[in-house]
Amino acid sequence: MSIRHNEVLQALFRRRSIRAYTRDPVDRQSVETILQAGRWAPSGLNNQPWRFMVLFAGDSRQEGLAECTRYGGIVRKARVLIPVCIDKASMYSATKDHQSIGACMQNMLLAVHSLGLGGVWLGEILNREERALDVLGLDREAYGLMAVLALGHPAEEGKSERKPLGELLLEEW
Repeated sequence: MSIRHNEVLQALFRRRSIRAYTRDPVDRQSVETILQAGRWAPSGLNNQPWRFMVLFAGDSRQEGLAECTRYGGIVRKARVLIPVCIDKASMYSATKDHQSIGACMQNMLLAVHSLGLGGVWLGEILNREERALDVLGLDREAYGLMAVLALGHPAEEGKSERKPLGELLLEEW
């Protein structure tokens, strides 16, 4: 398969999770572009159940979030954290709405990559979701934490392996 002339496929196949960042700040325009990319994800009935917060490095809540995950080192070094929440009032189907949040996160990670930044989807923080929502000052009845996107200028090159496609197919085609 040739992806050389297909920018979308290049982004899909070359994007990697980046967990280490330089101390260089991320500009607000880049953050807005990332949020816009998330905003344009597909959602059932176009209900757009995602809600975002933006925490720049040094925000007092950064340390609190770091204490909510075993990946606290990544949280502490991130130049920007974007908690992605689900607005419970806008939900109509938990499964479809959670899938929509996944699409939103993927859009955001592809935008991060396309801007020359690095990011990682932190889902393990959900093990302490209630504490994380408290740190963020969010009402647990109104919002659910879906993930936190940590990002910055890459201080490392990402690497990843994938299983062969044959191992993922449930039957031959």
